[in-house]
Amino acid sequence: MFSADTFTFLAQLENNNSRDWFKQHQDEYEARVRTPALQFIEQMAPGIQALSPRLTAVAKKVGGSMMRPQRDTRFSKDKRPYKTNVGIQFRHFQGKDVHAPGLYVHLSPEECFLGAGIWHPDAPALRAIRNCIDENPRGYLKALESLTAAGFEMTGDSLIRPPKGFDTSHALIEELKRKDFIAVMPLSRQALIELDVAALCLEKFSATQKLMSYLCFALDLDY
Repeated sequence: MFSADTFTFLAQLENNNSRDWFKQHQDEYEARVRTPALQFIEQMAPGIQALSPRLTAVAKKVGGSMMRPQRDTRFSKDKRPYKTNVGIQFRHFQGKDVHAPGLYVHLSPEECFLGAGIWHPDAPALRAIRNCIDENPRGYLKALESLTAAGFEMTGDSLIRPPKGFDTSHALIEELKRKDFIAVMPLSRQALIELDVAALCLEKFSATQKLMSYLCFALDLDY
């Protein structure tokens, strides 16, 4: 599965981020990056389904759980064509894109981590989550306790001021300011190479169940 060669290729891509170079090294990408990633997704699939049958684990080159290597450069000043990380998302089947609630695995030469939750929800979804936290704070706090105990940390963007309709004195105002509801846990490169990576990730993801369940409840999604 993942090996030192996976990270070596990603580092080489960082230094040679062009379509010509990538095309010349397509076979290496397939052998060192995409094939191990698809094998990992296949191994994860039964465990992901055990966590929730609403989550998807699809080992396809295109349109599956592995995010495409090409960057969307249309609205960016950074015109480098390729991502220099591997991104794998096990998202809720009712979500149409990366912004759906889900579990995430990130590998790059700079950092490796697991993530769980929802990134950049649209305005209606964000409002629903905030209202749920306001009306059902205990469930949210229990989710945070489980995350903290397992080594996850809530991260992402936040507002500077309280969102409309909430006072600065609210007991959970810092949580209500969040624009992302993502819990992240760092992993070492050695762990991903040397250990049973699927078993490791599934064990860690089990600690995110209360958060995932809570977010889906807030968004009126089955979980």
